[in-house]
Amino acid sequence: MGRQRQHTLSRRRLLRAGTGIAFAGIGASAGVGTGGARGIQDGGNEGTENGDDPFDAGGPYADVYDDIIDDVVLVTVVGSDDPFDDDPGGIGSGFVVDDHVVTNAHVVREASTVELQFRDEQWREGEVVGTDSHSDLAAIAVDDLPDIADGLSFTADDPVIGQEALVLGNPLGLDASLSQGIVSGIDRQLPSPTGFAIPAAIQTDAPVNPGNSGGPLVSLDGEVLGVVFAGAGQTIGFAISAQLADRVIPALIEDGEYEHPYMGIGVSAVGPQVAEANDLEEARGVLVSEVVPDSPADGVLEPIDGETLIDGAPVPIGGDVIVSIGDEDIPNEARLTSVLALETSPGETVELEVIREGEPQQEEVTLEERPDVDLP
Repeated sequence: MGRQRQHTLSRRRLLRAGTGIAFAGIGASAGVGTGGARGIQDGGNEGTENGDDPFDAGGPYADVYDDIIDDVVLVTVVGSDDPFDDDPGGIGSGFVVDDHVVTNAHVVREASTVELQFRDEQWREGEVVGTDSHSDLAAIAVDDLPDIADGLSFTADDPVIGQEALVLGNPLGLDASLSQGIVSGIDRQLPSPTGFAIPAAIQTDAPVNPGNSGGPLVSLDGEVLGVVFAGAGQTIGFAISAQLADRVIPALIEDGEYEHPYMGIGVSAVGPQVAEANDLEEARGVLVSEVVPDSPADGVLEPIDGETLIDGAPVPIGGDVIVSIGDEDIPNEARLTSVLALETSPGETVELEVIREGEPQQEEVTLEERPDVDLP
């Protein structure tokens, strides 16, 4: 990338203080999403007393930071001045991809326009051209991007547990910040207000705080691994994978929406007791616990039809166990949702290998578009 280094690093200053916004939750009760509250930011350090360039310390983190920070923006949602209004506004992060700014849907919320500030302190008004609550992603159009913004790229490589990763953004309103960690986990499922899980998410131990939402999680090659989603404390943060974002964002830019594939089943894990109760040779796959009426799976897959007791505990019996989709093994629910989200589309017919009454067989399901849901 090798962008010429900038020799001035200054703080962005928000115009005024305001109240906070509601945070998106992680898990059932703990953690917060990372769209931050609007707040007054302190003045910036324009350099050291002896005039040294703060980037001249060198090292891989400084190099990556210098290469991509000009594409990271502060996203400001302007709220109401009325203290009794429930729209206080807020801030988050974003980054430039394909001449648009990518961020989280929970950062922009219902806003049609947002204010964007770049590292050189230039402001732009952005138009929210598409949001997707299922993946918590949003795309923002900008008429006249500053010259410093070259745009970042989503990686085509799968994240690897243990690889180093950097988070860039505006935690707690502190602009142009960098934190460092590793990829701690992959194929995580994150909650969304739609009731469907966000699949294929990345876990990191890089510090993630309110205000980081929508910023990039990047590799040491400067490629975007994911879009920062939330921090759950205890050095646990999450990002929406580049693989999912690279499917959703182009559709949001082009059409304003994204169509997710839908099978219409609920599943549960297959542990040793479930395997024993259902005469399975081994504990693998996912058990179909529910089939939604009139869904693509209705009449094709069979849900559980009862339960038995093993060591005094009720264990479901009778449902199909999905062990593969096409050539992809399905060891658990997280892998099922990832394969559907990243490798299939509405209208596509997928071949499933299921275990039914102890015997393997093949079934075909033609996927549909995920139905609309009422958001809270």
